[in-house]
Amino acid sequence: MFRGVFVARSKIKVGVIGVGNCFSGLYQGLEYYRHHNVDRAAGLMHPVLGGYKLSDIEFVSAFDVAENKVGSHLHKATFASPNAVNWVKNMPKSNVVVQESPILDGIGTFVHGLVKPVKNKSMDVLTRDIRRHIEETQTRILLCYLPVGSQKACEYWAKMALDTGCGMVNCLPVFIASNPLWAQRFKQAGLPIAGDDIKAQVGSTIVHRTLAKLVDDRGALIDGTYQLNVGGNTDFLNMKEHGRLSSKKISKTESVQSNLRKPLDADRIHIGPSDYVPFLGNKKLGFMRIEGRMWADIPFNVELRLEVDDKANSGGVSVDALRCVQIALDRGASGYLEGPSAYFMKHPPVQYADPVARQMVEDFIAGKNQPK
Repeated sequence: MFRGVFVARSKIKVGVIGVGNCFSGLYQGLEYYRHHNVDRAAGLMHPVLGGYKLSDIEFVSAFDVAENKVGSHLHKATFASPNAVNWVKNMPKSNVVVQESPILDGIGTFVHGLVKPVKNKSMDVLTRDIRRHIEETQTRILLCYLPVGSQKACEYWAKMALDTGCGMVNCLPVFIASNPLWAQRFKQAGLPIAGDDIKAQVGSTIVHRTLAKLVDDRGALIDGTYQLNVGGNTDFLNMKEHGRLSSKKISKTESVQSNLRKPLDADRIHIGPSDYVPFLGNKKLGFMRIEGRMWADIPFNVELRLEVDDKANSGGVSVDALRCVQIALDRGASGYLEGPSAYFMKHPPVQYADPVARQMVEDFIAGKNQPK
């Protein structure tokens, strides 16, 4: 088992799957921090993590299905429609050219009008080309930023990670790290994975689960709770297709339920996206309510409204997840990363209270524990 101070060995060479709004926020945010004192900047849990700085994260490959992104350099593709993140006006030129990705189930019915898909090569040829590109670019970690509901596409890229010897960070609610069969495949391949379904830095789920746990810890009884979210970006447009939401609702609901001593009956908890409001753009509004009883069964209720820039919410978590997976690669650790998955993701293989999970991450960074 690793002990002592860890020194970063090299750049963290990442391939991004899905050059959409979430990635655009991450990519532009990294450039923002390049020009600021990260020790004093907001938005970072670890300016340096395990010896790795933000500047050590390098995107060396990128894959997408949109005709206006495939074939473009990454610094241009990040601003291509329907992306709406525009924080850094002059991104440095990138030599990375976005490669074609298999479409599979990656484009939902409602998004199809905004994203013109590239005409895919045959699957055999496309898979061969992707493998070659990952190897040629020396990609070591695949960051999966596909849209909600991309079950087949996410599984394709999980297999690609296994076939090319890459670690993986799975940001969407398709259960890979939390699926024992997939987790075992990563373990057997000697590769690490962090997943599934990234927690926003300050988002509805992390706020809701923290508030619910506070009420529960104080001895009050929760009779019912809901969380409704609305937004105006393509993520919310995609989620209008309710058939794509089953794993998302499971992920968000279990994240809150896991913080309660006694989970609520299914008809007493409702968590999930509510609607698409175009003029909101990247603004996300979250509405939460908890109804319950305290001393002598006297009723109380709590209502909360959260307003955030939706695409600013995952970057600060992704950079830590990527660095943890790189540390695991450096140490030869494999399988799902228990602490990082529990703290950074809504649907990890094992749920822990956030203070516990946070300490597990610190212990992992220090080399005090390893994946199972």
